[in-house]
Amino acid sequence: MADFDYDVLVIGAGPGGYVAAIRAAQLGLKTACAESRETLGGTCLNVGCIPSKALLHASELYEEAAGGALAKLGVKIDKMSLDLDTMQGQRKDAVNGLTGGIEFLFKKNKVTWLKGLASFTGANTVEVAGEKVTAKNIVIATGSSVTPLPGVEVDNKKGLIVDSTGALELDKVPDHLVVIGGGVIGLELGSVWRRLGAKVTVVEFLDQILPGMDGEVRKEANKIFKKQGFDYKLGTKVTGAKVKGKHVELTVEPAAGGDAATIEADCVLVSIGRRPNTEGLGLDKIGLDLNGRGQIETDHDFATRVPGVWAIGDVIPGPMLAHKAEDEGIAVAENIAGLTGIVNHDVIPSVVYTSPEIAGVGLTEEAAKERGAVKVGKFPMLANSRAKTNHEPDGFVKVIADAETDRVLGVWIIASVAGTMIAQAAQAMEFGASSEDIAYTCHAHPTHSEAIKEAAMAVTGKPIHM
Repeated sequence: MADFDYDVLVIGAGPGGYVAAIRAAQLGLKTACAESRETLGGTCLNVGCIPSKALLHASELYEEAAGGALAKLGVKIDKMSLDLDTMQGQRKDAVNGLTGGIEFLFKKNKVTWLKGLASFTGANTVEVAGEKVTAKNIVIATGSSVTPLPGVEVDNKKGLIVDSTGALELDKVPDHLVVIGGGVIGLELGSVWRRLGAKVTVVEFLDQILPGMDGEVRKEANKIFKKQGFDYKLGTKVTGAKVKGKHVELTVEPAAGGDAATIEADCVLVSIGRRPNTEGLGLDKIGLDLNGRGQIETDHDFATRVPGVWAIGDVIPGPMLAHKAEDEGIAVAENIAGLTGIVNHDVIPSVVYTSPEIAGVGLTEEAAKERGAVKVGKFPMLANSRAKTNHEPDGFVKVIADAETDRVLGVWIIASVAGTMIAQAAQAMEFGASSEDIAYTCHAHPTHSEAIKEAAMAVTGKPIHM
């Protein structure tokens, strides 16, 4: 029997990787995690989920005060101003606290942090910072990075053409921010700078924002954000960008073809998606090929076709979401330990942390109808007592159920706290709930979640407050 330095070596310390390492160590396996960043937590904690939410929350509070929403509630502020340095400082504090927390958890669980980029040199062997390391099981959890856009060169240091990382670090509010891409990240970061005073234009190749989400949700979100001040150029593609002094000149044209036009901006955010991080891993050394989308294929247990090599998170097919990677991290560790680790990929919630938030789980109405007859129940947040009291009338809850069995197939929510509300729907679906199960579950009053109950009641045409 071969001797190995570790039972498990995880490559990457993002949400999937660090969770896999901790869970493997909890199960009694000698575990190491290779990470080349100076801090743990990957993109999510360092330059993604966490810092963006810190700025989203702060900018929401600023807009409430500056826009007069607080004054309408009797909270009057005679003098106020934006201190962007302090706002950015609290973002950094949040990141430091959470990344430091993971380092503490590594020490607590006796996970060895190998500082450096790991690259395969052969079966069960990698090189990290010039040192050879062997492991019986190696988990690839290297995450993803920003997809580049040909003709638009990102330079975060100059702050004129930036990606999502650079958009977090802006040291002043741009007069005009152009966001290339109408997906989740672009809308969230665009929201931050719009609230702080920027004019925001969203250029999207498709004819609608938020690709992949429920059609009705996409249309309603479009309407809400337009009312907030977003300017859209849908069905439009960007063909080039030129930096001219302190401005950027974008060249655009209709996606279907047509005459070119130009847009001038103070800052351009390139946000057209993300791609798996596989470069530099030395996958060719172990005979592991990528699929057509640059991803690593795995079986149901997250094992690749190379014995002893596993993969999770953004490098494998599926939504690029931190919580999906976390669940896969737990599952792969349990599978390696001989247990049964399972992730139900049909019930992975997604959230857009705009204001209001947008969340969904399961099938869209369009996808559900392709599989058979459905029943749909909707309830507007305008009729929800808590939303009405909080002056949060925008949005709705939508429940999609199988017409024959009444089993819930999907739930979509636009509401101020949709990201929190969606957990109930996900748990109900995990247990195979029917819309009637949700409708006859007592919900506390007054809460936003009562809208889920009412939407479930609406599936059979019997909501109370509508």
